[in-house]
Amino acid sequence: MLRVLVCDALPAESVEKMKKAGLMVDVLTGLSPEALVQTIPPYHGVVVRSATRITREAIAAGKNLRAIGRAGVGLDNVDVAAAKERDIAVANTPSATAISVAELTIGLMLALARRILPAHGSTSKAQWDKKSFEGVELHGKTLGLVGLGTIAKAVALRARALGMSVVCNRKRMIADDDTHRLGIELMSLEHLLAQSDFVSIHVPLTLSTQNLLGPAQFAAMKKGAFLINCSRGGVVNEEALAEALKSGSLAGAGIDVFSEEPIQPGNPILSAPNVILTPHIGASTAQGQLRAGSEIAEFIIQKLAR
Repeated sequence: MLRVLVCDALPAESVEKMKKAGLMVDVLTGLSPEALVQTIPPYHGVVVRSATRITREAIAAGKNLRAIGRAGVGLDNVDVAAAKERDIAVANTPSATAISVAELTIGLMLALARRILPAHGSTSKAQWDKKSFEGVELHGKTLGLVGLGTIAKAVALRARALGMSVVCNRKRMIADDDTHRLGIELMSLEHLLAQSDFVSIHVPLTLSTQNLLGPAQFAAMKKGAFLINCSRGGVVNEEALAEALKSGSLAGAGIDVFSEEPIQPGNPILSAPNVILTPHIGASTAQGQLRAGSEIAEFIIQKLAR
Protein backbone atom coordinates (compact mmCIF):
# COMPACT_ATOMS: atom_id res chain seq x y z
CA MET A 1 0.00 0.00 0.00
CA LEU A 2 1.20 3.50 -0.82
CA ARG A 3 2.07 5.52 2.27
CA VAL A 4 1.77 9.24 3.08
CA LEU A 5 3.55 11.07 5.91
CA VAL A 6 1.79 14.16 7.27
CA CYS A 7 4.39 16.22 9.17
CA ASP A 8 2.30 19.23 10.24
CA ALA A 9 -1.24 19.49 11.54
CA LEU A 10 -3.81 18.96 8.77
CA PRO A 11 -7.62 19.00 9.05
CA ALA A 12 -8.98 15.58 9.93
CA GLU A 13 -11.19 15.73 6.84
CA SER A 14 -8.10 15.96 4.61
CA VAL A 15 -6.43 12.98 6.25
CA GLU A 16 -9.65 10.97 5.93
CA LYS A 17 -9.94 11.96 2.26
CA MET A 18 -6.54 10.41 1.51
CA LYS A 19 -7.38 7.28 3.49
CA LYS A 20 -10.65 6.83 1.61
CA ALA A 21 -8.64 6.97 -1.62
CA GLY A 22 -6.74 3.89 -0.47
CA LEU A 23 -3.62 5.53 0.96
CA MET A 24 -2.05 4.64 4.29
CA VAL A 25 -1.62 7.95 6.14
CA ASP A 26 0.55 8.53 9.21
CA VAL A 27 0.39 11.87 11.05
CA LEU A 28 3.70 12.46 12.82
CA THR A 29 4.09 16.13 13.77
CA GLY A 30 7.01 17.84 15.46
CA LEU A 31 9.73 15.68 13.89
CA SER A 32 13.23 17.13 14.16
CA PRO A 33 15.23 17.34 10.90
CA GLU A 34 17.22 14.30 12.00
CA ALA A 35 14.07 12.35 12.91
CA LEU A 36 12.48 13.24 9.58
CA VAL A 37 15.47 11.84 7.70
CA GLN A 38 15.15 8.62 9.71
CA THR A 39 11.36 8.41 9.28
CA ILE A 40 10.81 9.32 5.63
CA PRO A 41 12.32 6.33 3.69
CA PRO A 42 9.16 4.13 3.47
CA TYR A 43 6.83 6.94 2.39
CA HIS A 44 5.68 7.71 -1.14
CA GLY A 45 4.17 11.11 -0.33
CA VAL A 46 4.76 13.78 2.32
CA VAL A 47 2.58 16.71 3.37
CA VAL A 48 3.76 19.77 5.33
CA ARG A 49 2.57 23.23 6.25
CA SER A 50 5.14 25.84 7.36
CA ALA A 51 6.76 24.22 10.39
CA THR A 52 8.55 21.29 8.73
CA ARG A 53 11.37 21.80 6.24
CA ILE A 54 11.77 19.23 3.48
CA THR A 55 15.50 19.59 2.88
CA ARG A 56 17.78 18.02 0.29
CA GLU A 57 18.83 15.53 2.98
CA ALA A 58 15.23 14.54 3.67
CA ILE A 59 14.51 14.15 -0.04
CA ALA A 60 17.62 12.03 -0.50
CA ALA A 61 16.49 9.79 2.37
CA GLY A 62 12.99 9.48 0.87
CA LYS A 63 13.87 6.75 -1.58
CA ASN A 64 10.22 6.07 -2.39
CA LEU A 65 9.03 9.68 -2.63
CA ARG A 66 6.77 10.57 -5.55
CA ALA A 67 4.97 13.68 -4.25
CA ILE A 68 5.54 16.52 -1.78
CA GLY A 69 2.63 18.77 -0.89
CA ARG A 70 2.64 21.97 1.11
CA ALA A 71 -0.74 23.09 2.47
CA GLY A 72 -0.06 26.80 2.25
CA VAL A 73 1.38 29.63 0.17
CA GLY A 74 4.95 29.40 -1.10
CA LEU A 75 7.48 26.59 -1.18
CA ASP A 76 10.35 28.17 0.73
CA ASN A 77 10.44 25.26 3.20
CA VAL A 78 10.78 22.67 0.43
CA ASP A 79 13.98 22.13 -1.57
CA VAL A 80 12.23 22.23 -4.92
CA ALA A 81 15.47 21.85 -6.88
CA ALA A 82 16.34 18.62 -5.06
CA ALA A 83 12.83 17.30 -5.68
CA LYS A 84 13.02 18.16 -9.37
CA GLU A 85 16.29 16.25 -9.69
CA ARG A 86 14.43 13.17 -8.47
CA ASP A 87 11.35 13.89 -10.62
CA ILE A 88 9.24 14.22 -7.47
CA ALA A 89 6.02 16.19 -7.96
CA VAL A 90 5.74 19.27 -5.73
CA ALA A 91 2.70 21.49 -5.15
CA ASN A 92 1.35 24.09 -2.75
CA THR A 93 -2.02 25.82 -2.35
CA PRO A 94 -1.48 29.47 -3.29
CA SER A 95 -5.15 30.43 -3.47
CA ALA A 96 -6.66 28.38 -0.65
CA THR A 97 -5.76 30.81 2.14
CA ALA A 98 -5.66 34.04 0.13
CA ILE A 99 -8.82 35.43 1.73
CA SER A 100 -7.55 34.54 5.21
CA VAL A 101 -4.26 36.41 4.73
CA ALA A 102 -5.96 39.33 2.97
CA GLU A 103 -8.41 39.77 5.85
CA LEU A 104 -5.59 39.74 8.43
CA THR A 105 -3.77 42.37 6.36
CA ILE A 106 -6.83 44.63 6.34
CA GLY A 107 -7.41 43.89 10.03
CA LEU A 108 -3.90 44.99 10.93
CA MET A 109 -4.31 48.16 8.87
CA LEU A 110 -7.54 49.05 10.68
CA ALA A 111 -6.11 48.19 14.11
CA LEU A 112 -3.09 50.42 13.52
CA ALA A 113 -5.02 53.29 11.96
CA ARG A 114 -7.58 53.40 14.78
CA ARG A 115 -5.11 52.53 17.57
CA ILE A 116 -7.36 49.73 18.73
CA LEU A 117 -4.84 47.80 20.84
CA PRO A 118 -3.58 50.70 22.98
CA ALA A 119 -7.15 52.00 23.33
CA HIS A 120 -8.23 48.59 24.59
CA GLY A 121 -5.30 48.47 27.02
CA SER A 122 -6.21 51.85 28.45
CA THR A 123 -9.94 51.22 28.69
CA SER A 124 -9.47 47.79 30.28
CA LYS A 125 -7.81 49.64 33.17
CA ALA A 126 -11.01 51.66 33.63
CA GLN A 127 -9.41 54.72 32.04
CA TRP A 128 -11.45 56.96 29.73
CA ASP A 129 -8.82 58.68 27.62
CA LYS A 130 -10.51 59.42 24.31
CA LYS A 131 -8.14 62.23 23.35
CA SER A 132 -5.06 60.01 23.31
CA PHE A 133 -6.44 57.64 20.70
CA GLU A 134 -7.35 59.80 17.77
CA GLY A 135 -6.72 57.72 14.65
CA VAL A 136 -6.84 58.12 10.89
CA GLU A 137 -9.28 56.83 8.30
CA LEU A 138 -8.33 54.37 5.58
CA HIS A 139 -10.73 56.14 3.24
CA GLY A 140 -8.85 58.42 0.90
CA LYS A 141 -5.45 56.94 1.75
CA THR A 142 -3.04 55.24 -0.66
CA LEU A 143 -2.14 51.58 -0.21
CA GLY A 144 1.12 50.47 -1.79
CA LEU A 145 1.35 46.75 -2.58
CA VAL A 146 4.84 45.32 -2.99
CA GLY A 147 4.06 42.35 -5.22
CA LEU A 148 0.79 41.47 -6.92
CA GLY A 149 -0.03 37.81 -6.48
CA THR A 150 -3.32 36.22 -5.47
CA ILE A 151 -3.22 37.55 -1.90
CA ALA A 152 -2.25 41.07 -2.91
CA LYS A 153 -5.14 41.20 -5.38
CA ALA A 154 -7.52 40.09 -2.62
CA VAL A 155 -6.15 42.88 -0.42
CA ALA A 156 -6.55 45.40 -3.26
CA LEU A 157 -10.19 44.45 -3.75
CA ARG A 158 -10.96 45.02 -0.07
CA ALA A 159 -8.93 48.21 0.12
CA ARG A 160 -10.78 49.68 -2.83
CA ALA A 161 -14.08 48.87 -1.08
CA LEU A 162 -12.82 50.95 1.85
CA GLY A 163 -12.22 53.92 -0.43
CA MET A 164 -8.45 53.57 -0.76
CA SER A 165 -6.33 54.20 -3.82
CA VAL A 166 -4.08 51.24 -4.66
CA VAL A 167 -0.65 51.32 -6.28
CA CYS A 168 1.67 48.40 -6.88
CA ASN A 169 5.25 47.49 -7.59
CA ARG A 170 5.95 44.16 -9.26
CA LYS A 171 8.60 42.63 -11.51
CA ARG A 172 6.62 42.91 -14.75
CA MET A 173 5.46 46.51 -14.90
CA ILE A 174 2.76 45.74 -17.47
CA ALA A 175 -0.91 46.38 -16.76
CA ASP A 176 -3.25 43.41 -17.21
CA ASP A 177 -6.95 42.71 -16.82
CA ASP A 178 -6.64 42.40 -13.03
CA THR A 179 -4.84 45.70 -12.56
CA HIS A 180 -7.45 47.45 -14.72
CA ARG A 181 -10.35 45.71 -12.94
CA LEU A 182 -8.98 46.55 -9.49
CA GLY A 183 -7.94 50.08 -10.41
CA ILE A 184 -4.30 49.48 -9.51
CA GLU A 185 -1.63 51.88 -10.73
CA LEU A 186 1.79 50.35 -11.39
CA MET A 187 4.93 52.23 -10.42
CA SER A 188 8.51 51.79 -9.25
CA LEU A 189 9.22 50.76 -5.67
CA GLU A 190 10.85 54.15 -5.07
CA HIS A 191 7.70 56.05 -6.08
CA LEU A 192 5.44 53.61 -4.23
CA LEU A 193 7.29 54.13 -0.95
CA ALA A 194 7.28 57.90 -1.35
CA GLN A 195 3.53 58.26 -1.79
CA SER A 196 1.90 55.36 0.08
CA ASP A 197 0.20 55.87 3.45
CA PHE A 198 0.18 52.09 3.96
CA VAL A 199 2.68 49.66 2.48
CA SER A 200 1.83 45.95 2.43
CA ILE A 201 4.38 43.27 1.48
CA HIS A 202 3.30 40.42 -0.81
CA VAL A 203 6.43 38.77 -2.22
CA PRO A 204 8.13 35.43 -1.50
CA LEU A 205 11.48 35.27 0.28
CA THR A 206 14.18 34.81 -2.36
CA LEU A 207 17.74 36.02 -2.84
CA SER A 208 16.37 39.07 -4.66
CA THR A 209 13.82 39.94 -1.96
CA GLN A 210 15.99 39.33 1.11
CA ASN A 211 16.06 42.63 3.06
CA LEU A 212 14.08 44.27 0.25
CA LEU A 213 13.05 46.93 2.75
CA GLY A 214 16.04 48.20 4.70
CA PRO A 215 17.35 51.52 6.03
CA ALA A 216 17.33 53.27 2.64
CA GLN A 217 13.77 52.19 1.86
CA PHE A 218 12.43 53.24 5.26
CA ALA A 219 14.11 56.62 4.84
CA ALA A 220 12.36 56.96 1.48
CA MET A 221 8.90 56.15 2.84
CA LYS A 222 6.29 58.79 3.40
CA LYS A 223 6.61 60.14 6.94
CA GLY A 224 3.87 58.75 9.14
CA ALA A 225 3.20 55.73 6.92
CA PHE A 226 2.31 52.25 8.19
CA LEU A 227 3.92 48.95 7.17
CA ILE A 228 2.17 45.57 7.01
CA ASN A 229 3.99 42.29 6.40
CA CYS A 230 1.97 39.09 6.20
CA SER A 231 4.15 37.51 3.52
CA ARG A 232 7.55 36.23 4.63
CA GLY A 233 10.06 37.17 7.31
CA GLY A 234 13.43 38.27 5.96
CA VAL A 235 11.91 40.48 3.27
CA VAL A 236 11.94 43.31 5.83
CA ASN A 237 15.11 44.17 7.73
CA GLU A 238 13.84 44.02 11.30
CA GLU A 239 16.58 46.20 12.81
CA ALA A 240 15.88 48.94 10.27
CA LEU A 241 12.14 48.61 10.88
CA ALA A 242 12.60 48.93 14.64
CA GLU A 243 14.71 52.05 14.16
CA ALA A 244 12.13 53.61 11.82
CA LEU A 245 9.42 53.02 14.42
CA LYS A 246 11.52 54.35 17.29
CA SER A 247 12.44 57.49 15.33
CA GLY A 248 8.80 58.14 14.48
CA SER A 249 9.36 58.19 10.73
CA LEU A 250 6.97 55.25 10.55
CA ALA A 251 3.69 55.60 12.41
CA GLY A 252 3.28 51.89 13.02
CA ALA A 253 3.67 48.35 11.73
CA GLY A 254 1.69 45.12 11.70
CA ILE A 255 3.98 42.10 11.41
CA ASP A 256 2.87 38.48 11.12
CA VAL A 257 6.14 36.94 9.85
CA PHE A 258 9.71 37.10 11.12
CA SER A 259 13.25 36.37 9.96
CA GLU A 260 13.45 33.61 12.56
CA GLU A 261 10.36 31.73 13.68
CA PRO A 262 9.38 31.30 16.43
CA ILE A 263 10.41 34.89 17.16
CA GLN A 264 13.45 35.09 19.43
CA PRO A 265 13.71 37.21 22.62
CA GLY A 266 16.46 39.42 21.16
CA ASN A 267 14.54 40.43 18.07
CA PRO A 268 14.65 44.28 17.94
CA ILE A 269 11.04 44.51 16.78
CA LEU A 270 9.88 43.31 20.22
CA SER A 271 10.88 46.59 21.83
CA ALA A 272 9.67 48.86 19.02
CA PRO A 273 6.72 51.19 19.64
CA ASN A 274 3.40 51.21 17.76
CA VAL A 275 3.72 47.67 16.47
CA ILE A 276 1.27 44.77 16.37
CA LEU A 277 2.90 41.34 16.27
CA THR A 278 1.13 38.08 15.47
CA PRO A 279 2.66 34.55 15.31
CA HIS A 280 2.37 33.82 11.56
CA ILE A 281 -1.40 33.36 11.68
CA GLY A 282 -2.24 34.83 8.27
CA ALA A 283 -3.52 31.52 6.92
CA SER A 284 -4.89 30.29 10.24
CA THR A 285 -8.62 30.35 9.72
CA ALA A 286 -10.85 27.28 9.83
CA GLN A 287 -12.08 27.93 6.30
CA GLY A 288 -8.64 28.56 4.84
CA GLN A 289 -7.15 25.46 6.40
CA LEU A 290 -10.01 23.29 5.17
CA ARG A 291 -9.49 24.57 1.62
CA ALA A 292 -5.71 24.12 1.79
CA GLY A 293 -5.99 20.65 3.29
CA SER A 294 -8.55 19.54 0.74
CA GLU A 295 -6.50 20.83 -2.20
CA ILE A 296 -3.27 19.22 -1.03
CA ALA A 297 -5.02 15.94 -0.26
CA GLU A 298 -6.41 15.90 -3.81
CA PHE A 299 -2.91 16.55 -5.18
CA ILE A 300 -1.46 13.62 -3.22
CA ILE A 301 -4.31 11.38 -4.33
CA GLN A 302 -3.81 12.32 -7.99
CA LYS A 303 -0.09 11.57 -7.80
CA LEU A 304 -0.28 8.36 -5.81
CA ALA A 305 -3.70 6.71 -5.84
CA ARG A 306 -4.83 7.18 -9.42
